Amino acid sequence: MYTTSDFKKGLKLLIDGQPYVVTDFQHVKPGKGNQFTRTKLRNMITGSNLEKTYKSGEKFEVPDVMTRDCNYLYKDESGYVFMDKENYEQYIINPTEVGDAANFLTENLAVTILFFNSRAIGVDVPTSVYLKVTQTDPGLKGNTVSGATKPATLETGHVVQVPLHISEGDVLKIDSRDGSYIERSNN
Repeated sequence: MYTTSDFKKGLKLLIDGQPYVVTDFQHVKPGKGNQFTRTKLRNMITGSNLEKTYKSGEKFEVPDVMTRDCNYLYKDESGYVFMDKENYEQYIINPTEVGDAANFLTENLAVTILFFNSRAIGVDVPTSVYLKVTQTDPGLKGNTVSGATKPATLETGHVVQVPLHISEGDVLKIDSRDGSYIERSNN
């Protein structure tokens, strides 16, 4: 059991039978009255945010949440297939649980799968991934105007805005948190 004094960013709590993670909190000690804690929580299944205030000393259950380090294998009609790095067990996860992470999945990519009550509820990909450009308008020599961009389709089907000098076949470093272009890779 956790109490409000245990709160820290990233702490996982069970609230109304749902797993939540603390994204922000503030302990408040008013001059008159009891202490309380303002919290911002994110539902680990739906991704929805919740802001609540709790009295000092309230207790919370620990959710049955575990993570497994896996590699992405492939996608078929049953879903996305991942393999556990430790015991080589394969997990098939449907597209709703994978969510936006699908935009960054390439063969053998190391990911972390989040389980709640032995059911996969999410896939965490690395903060940055390297993806190849499969389609974009041709890059012209001398196109170095800062700020000008064009759309580029990556090997996963994700479309990202890139500088004008990027051409098909280039490998790009992409931020998986917001899907934006970071830089062209030298690989």
